[in-house]
Amino acid sequence: MADKTVTVEQIASPVRRQADQRATLIGLGLNKIRKQRTLKDTPEVRGMIYKIRHLVRVVGEQ
Repeated sequence: MADKTVTVEQIASPVRRQADQRATLIGLGLNKIRKQRTLKDTPEVRGMIYKIRHLVRVVGEQ
């Protein structure tokens, strides 16, 4: 059985945001607007996405 994945895209800049939000973006592997990353769909990753939901969007899930 294959691991489930989630693809996220950065849609906003972390400029003038709290340092922990910037660190969360970097933790997800995002650092530029329009950059996409495909990550394992785990509760930890979902929590990170939820924390910065105003800076990213979920493009797809598998």
